[in-house]
Amino acid sequence: MARSRLHHMIPRPDRGRFFRIGCVAPGPALRILWPPQAPDGLTLAVYRAKPHVGADLRSGRPLIIPWGHMSSQIATANQFDEHALEVTRGERFEFGKNWSNFLRVVDEEKIEQAVASLRRLLGVEALSGSTFLDIGSGSGLFSLAAHRLGARVRSFDYDTQSVACTTEMRRRFASPGADWTVERGSVLDQAYLTSLGKYDYVYSWGVLHHTGQMWTAIENAAGLIAPGGTFAIAIYNDQGAWSKRWATLKRFYCSGAFGKAVMCSTYIPAVVAREFAADVFWRRNPFKRYTQYGSGRGMSVFYDWFDWLGGYPFEVAKPEEIFQFGRRNGLEMINMTTCGGSVGCNEFVFRRPRLHTHG
Repeated sequence: MARSRLHHMIPRPDRGRFFRIGCVAPGPALRILWPPQAPDGLTLAVYRAKPHVGADLRSGRPLIIPWGHMSSQIATANQFDEHALEVTRGERFEFGKNWSNFLRVVDEEKIEQAVASLRRLLGVEALSGSTFLDIGSGSGLFSLAAHRLGARVRSFDYDTQSVACTTEMRRRFASPGADWTVERGSVLDQAYLTSLGKYDYVYSWGVLHHTGQMWTAIENAAGLIAPGGTFAIAIYNDQGAWSKRWATLKRFYCSGAFGKAVMCSTYIPAVVAREFAADVFWRRNPFKRYTQYGSGRGMSVFYDWFDWLGGYPFEVAKPEEIFQFGRRNGLEMINMTTCGGSVGCNEFVFRRPRLHTHG
């Protein structure tokens, strides 16, 4: 990747505020690389090395510098560092950290289940020659599924660890020379989205309701569908008062170690006990729901618990609201699967009509 050296410095009123912006690259000048830990990353800024900085330059450790010494370009380019601040303030769940843990249990069986799930959702047997955009790729499992089905894949995520996880998924399981791009991006960044172009398949399962601006995110994602293309999304079901309670509980979970400990020690045992009692009452095998959990989408019940508990920001929609959105935007609904009014995601698949030319 070409490196661009930016020298323009800007003042900022809160010059005492410090900000971790990337990794330090050894050399005669202080170079901040983005993304962090990427040796071929874009050089966002170059500073003259000061004596007290020398140790950090030699060690290659991430450096914390005053915001007032940052360039204006860095202030723009580092919109993603807001993610770290949101996590620190308890306003966002670290999805990427959870996906990195999930990566440890991914095997060919889970991949095959994900491929089968994607086929069912999209109503296709293969994606050969098609372009596939995975918005909020998370673990990268469904980007991999699209790749296995023959698509040219582009994956992006707002969470750095999710980007790393998707990259590792590609390294481990994709075919050599795979036409699969993985990068960091935001579905709320219009400039970035404009650079992407249009896609035959735009896929975002259980992601857009975690952006903090769900309807804007859905609209932005829909704008990336090519004529004749398919738009597949999954959005949390609106349960009214219960959804509002869940939003409060999720925010509590993300507030810190105490909130996480309280939620994990109460919610998970309660769910297990309730499901066990129901299975015994209905004379079902209580262990079957866990041993066969991954057969639906290739996921893991254990990591999905944490994804559900911590999934914040958290927004919801009624099925009819999503249907009406599609209709207003000229999209034809071709598939819908609801969660029956309970907790969970409703799935929607739309198609954008092809452009008709008249001779």
